[in-house]
Amino acid sequence: MDMHTKKIRDKASWWIDKHFGLLLILPCVIVLMGMVIGPLIYTFHLSFHSWFISAVTPPKWVGITNFARIPTDQGLIRSLRVTAYFTFISLALQIGVGVGLAQLLNRDFEVRRIVRSILILPLASTPVAISLNWRLMLHPVLGIINYFLNVFGIKGQLWLTHPDMVMFSIIMIDVWQWTPLIMLIVLAGMTSVDPGFYEAAIIDGASGLQRFWHITLPLIRPAVIVASMLRFMDSIKTFDMIYVTTQGGPGWASRILNLYVFEQGFRYFHMGYASSLVVFVTSLIMGTSLLMIRFRRSSL
Repeated sequence: MDMHTKKIRDKASWWIDKHFGLLLILPCVIVLMGMVIGPLIYTFHLSFHSWFISAVTPPKWVGITNFARIPTDQGLIRSLRVTAYFTFISLALQIGVGVGLAQLLNRDFEVRRIVRSILILPLASTPVAISLNWRLMLHPVLGIINYFLNVFGIKGQLWLTHPDMVMFSIIMIDVWQWTPLIMLIVLAGMTSVDPGFYEAAIIDGASGLQRFWHITLPLIRPAVIVASMLRFMDSIKTFDMIYVTTQGGPGWASRILNLYVFEQGFRYFHMGYASSLVVFVTSLIMGTSLLMIRFRRSSL
């Protein structure tokens, strides 16, 4: 073996030893990237075509016609309004309740671990299973919630079938399920705060509310922003919970953006237009995510 070949072999062995961990996960990364990037590329390609999925004819190239239709689609505009209402109301409640619960669990008391375990139980189940349970509990005749209301002399409500009550019910389910996630993230931020700040504030005579407002909130702001970003992106993409409970009804009262896109593709079979809507929704999520990331960096 000549010196040149030995040098190449030694260099290759050194490179493999240095990047051995990356080489182990490389096949998995390639498969996952193919599963994610492949459908995205195909969806982007299909968004420039007109294709009625039940027809035998292949997709027909229409250029930007599908995208030009988006600004004038009244159904899409109504779905955007419902999505914005659901996202911002639900997110505001989750942040408020989550920060409050985190502040409660940040104190020492005997049953803190038990309370914390109970509060995170909604995260232990899948959204579909939780939605099915809530659908049964909110049933106007057989539901346990109306039963207890009637026991106390309160008239039961049409929680998921009345236009004025359906969004309140859906937001209640979403807040119940995902507030523990906000609580855990914020609680992690609170535990990292130096106790010396509180000790100095107590010596200066600061009340509990003043300590929370002037010490806790400013120091946990990065954790609150991260939690808000995660829930904001996830709320825009909500589908399974609303599909299981109301399927967008009654009427348009709970028809959010993803459900409207699903109907365009798999109920009316307009796959080309549905693909353009997917590109639009993906761009919307990415744009808002970048803005929130930039806001987070500027607030640090």
